Amino acid sequence: MSAGQPLRVVIADDQASVREGLVLLLGGLPGIDVVGAAADGEQALARVAEQQPDAILLDLHMPVLDGIGAIRRLVAEHPEVAIVVLTTYADDNSVLEALQAGARSYLTKDADRTDIARALEAAAGGLTVFDPRVHATLLAAASGPPAAEAADPGERAPAMPDGLTQRETEILGLIARGLTNAEIAERLFLSGHTVKTHINRIFAKTRSRDRVAAIAYAQRHDIS
Repeated sequence: MSAGQPLRVVIADDQASVREGLVLLLGGLPGIDVVGAAADGEQALARVAEQQPDAILLDLHMPVLDGIGAIRRLVAEHPEVAIVVLTTYADDNSVLEALQAGARSYLTKDADRTDIARALEAAAGGLTVFDPRVHATLLAAASGPPAAEAADPGERAPAMPDGLTQRETEILGLIARGLTNAEIAERLFLSGHTVKTHINRIFAKTRSRDRVAAIAYAQRHDIS
């Protein structure tokens, strides 16, 4: 998104009334340009490919391709697009699965349009926003790991802290080992832009201001 340009957004929700309401609400805000709307995950991917938006606002429970599947595809095919979840569900499974898939922010549908717009703008800038219910869910999940995970501390659990995906964890480990963006891109056969996008998401999820803070985070969580 260029400075001074409106934030270009796609909205995906299978309920027509919700989808159309969001288009009207957000489209009426200064600085937001709703460039597409979709009723399912496949349509969402098509709109993103057509419009190349800065961000997408999507529900998790949609037909044809659900929100989690759509998030995974978006991360793989359009990593530059910021993903914000807007859904009814704030249970730990939904939140963690969405963040692990690659969502940057997570709101429930009782959020007002100002909160939604703020979350979209923050996500497009590489930051993460959670509403209070979601934040409480994450804290509860972080404070009480399943017994099966605690039983073997020598074996790394597949779910990483703060919703890091497997790819983000891999890149964070390479950062901790001192590799530059170019070296990471070469090693993982990724473009420099894709690596930068992943690193922005890592910084947002781990609340790291720079590489030094990210390395300290990696050391605290034994990521290498």
